[in-house]
Amino acid sequence: MMNKQVAALPQLDDFKKLPAENIQEFQALGHTLVKGVLSPDEIAAYRPVIVDAADKYNTEKRRLQDRDTYGKAFLQIMNLWQCDEEARKFVLAKRLAKIAADLMGVENVRLYHDQALFKEPGGGPTPWHQDQYYWPIDTSNTITMWMPLVDIDVDMGMLTFASGSYKEGSVFNFEISDESENAFNDYVEAHKFPISRANTMKAGDATWHRGFTMHHANGNNSGIRREVMTIIYIADGARVSPFKNEWQKNDNKTWLMGKPVGELIDSELNPKLL
Repeated sequence: MMNKQVAALPQLDDFKKLPAENIQEFQALGHTLVKGVLSPDEIAAYRPVIVDAADKYNTEKRRLQDRDTYGKAFLQIMNLWQCDEEARKFVLAKRLAKIAADLMGVENVRLYHDQALFKEPGGGPTPWHQDQYYWPIDTSNTITMWMPLVDIDVDMGMLTFASGSYKEGSVFNFEISDESENAFNDYVEAHKFPISRANTMKAGDATWHRGFTMHHANGNNSGIRREVMTIIYIADGARVSPFKNEWQKNDNKTWLMGKPVGELIDSELNPKLL
């Protein structure tokens, strides 16, 4: 039955030509919104696949009010492609990988990992942070696709970017926390980075941002769960960098299969996608 369902899912291995303005915006600002990455029919097919897998493998059992700031921000379920054959087809899709490669201006990308980020009704804000704080990767050619599986607006926790902030590289040695929220908020204000976010996104639209682009999201003030699927890509040829914190050491074990510092990132968990 599983194989028949997988075979029936829409193919996502065709390439879509990106508008030049998306590439220019990404190169200048460190983020861009690409509309219609998946068609309504495609997202309708893949949403239940991802939601079912995320719900199945979610390990968060605490009540919302019993969690810390990070726990209230979202339910986080990682590497669905490793545990669900249908989700695997989405995560390894060539269409998505080619957009990532074209935005970064590289020939090929590898998977770092995927994660479903579901912000529950009443869920708290996601503090300001830089994703690459967690990653032991020696290149800034990293990118995250952030795709809502349902139509969303600003009341549901829209991703918000500090445009151009990726050019600062790694700024603070903070994990996502109240501390990072305060420090980055002050930094963003002091450096007068323009703040950018969409007012609405359709299911199947996607934002793309660099690993060092500072970003956050408000809480979900709606009665609808904000269902988002993300995929993190790295340029092919990247190597493992020395660990700057315990999180990077843990990421190396979890997502890079413990590859030694200086080695190419090419483990079985990091397949080349194009």
